[in-house]
Order: sequence, then structure tokens, then C-alpha cells
Amino acid sequence: MPNRLSINHYSIRQWDLSQLIEGCRDLGIKSIGLWRDKINAVGLEKTRQLLQESGIEVSSLCRGGFFPYSSDQERIETIADNQRAVDEAAAIGSPLLVLVCGGIAPAGLDRSREMVREGIAGLTPYAQARGVKLGIEPLHPMFTANRSVIATLEQANTLANEFPSDTVGVVIDAYHVWWDPNVYREIDRAGSRIFAFHISDWLVPPPDFLNGRGLMGDGSIEFGKLTAAVNHAGYDGPIEVEIFNEQLWSLPGNEALSLIKKRFIEFIP
Repeated sequence: MPNRLSINHYSIRQWDLSQLIEGCRDLGIKSIGLWRDKINAVGLEKTRQLLQESGIEVSSLCRGGFFPYSSDQERIETIADNQRAVDEAAAIGSPLLVLVCGGIAPAGLDRSREMVREGIAGLTPYAQARGVKLGIEPLHPMFTANRSVIATLEQANTLANEFPSDTVGVVIDAYHVWWDPNVYREIDRAGSRIFAFHISDWLVPPPDFLNGRGLMGDGSIEFGKLTAAVNHAGYDGPIEVEIFNEQLWSLPGNEALSLIKKRFIEFIP
């Protein structure tokens, strides 16, 4: 299982891209999930060079989405930004652009969900032409207002199923879906449309809803059961550790990275 470990850059946010790549290479970690702001800090060309020299692969790029809009100008800007995100994913060799769909627009919840559908419909041919997959990531319902009106895996599956299966699928993030009584049914339903599996733990109580995710084993999530379900559904790709945690970010990067790898080996079957 350790060979499936991928480190999302925001888990080691205190490092820049070159430090992350070097640290992963030193620990034998072969895959990373990248964020657009961290790439923009060094540039696409430098990012490509660092990846090529290290031999480390990219599991995903965060993020596209945020489709709901409040004006025609905002809609135009969102379309352009999502196309740039697809281009960036293609440029660095990421097979996947993660979509955080966006919160509630002034038009209301139902219309915002329609805007998400329209946004994905417009982006799909652009991504398909460039060989980039789009992964719809449902977020925990507490983020519905400001980050994602797609709050369950059932919603994400239903939306993804409207589009070509080779281009649009879902991202299953344990932190966001572990609580859902229908999650195992929906994992099975997703099948080959599972494009990514992200993990972190749910602390009790959460010290912060956004930046209070835990290391595997420190919280309430049944990783063995979730991982087995995702594997059984046919997903055999990287398992990306994505932990937003102020305490983890306060550690030296090499210490944080070693701790993540240790917990991954211990808790992910």
C-alpha cells in the first residue's frame, strides 16, 4: 500500500514546491497532488523541470470549479479561469483537475446547482480535448454555503453521470463523505468514475472546520472500511493525503512528511 501514497502539497504547506519534491523523493514517495497557487509561485516551466528531474508523478491538480456566479462578467471570468486550470493540468502532466464546485450564488441554492451543471458542461469538451479528467469533489454539508453546493457523493455521482465517463468522474475525500449513510452504496455506484481518493481524519471536536483535519488514526473515520470499498469499486490509483492542519504546518516539513507516511502505512490497508 505505501506505493499508492500521494502527498497533497497543502498537507506540507510550509514547503515550497522544490522542497516538497525533494522531501518526497528522499522518503521514496512517488506521487504528489499539486495546487495552482504553489505552481504559480515558481511557474509552469520550473514545475515541469522539477517533476521531470525527480521522476515524481502528479496525482491531481487543485483546483477548478467555483461555478456559481453573480454576474455575466463573473461567469466569463470563471470560464476563463477553469480553462486555464485545465491547461495547467495538461502542462504539468496531471491526469486530473479537482473541481470544488462553489457555494451559493445570489440566485439561490437550486439555481447555483444548475450553474455548476452548466459550468461542467461547458468545460468538459475543453478538458476532453486536452486529455484532462474532471473530478467532482463533494464537500461536507458545512461547506455548502461558501464552497460547494454539491454536498454528497450521491449528488456528485448523479451529476457526473450526465457527462462522458472518460472525462468526468468523482473525487472521494474521506473527510467529506465518511458520515454519509449512503456512502458505501454510492462508492459502488461510482465504480470506474472514481478518479481520486483523498484521506484525512475527522477530529472530535474539530479545532477548525477548514484547517482542523487530523492525521489518520487521530479521529473517527473508518479508513479500513472506506479503503476496501473504494478498492472493491475498481479504483487502484494513488491515495492522496490531504490534511489541512495548523499544527501539522507548524512542524518542520520533513518531520510532518515522515509522520504522514508512518500513519499512512499504519492505517491504510
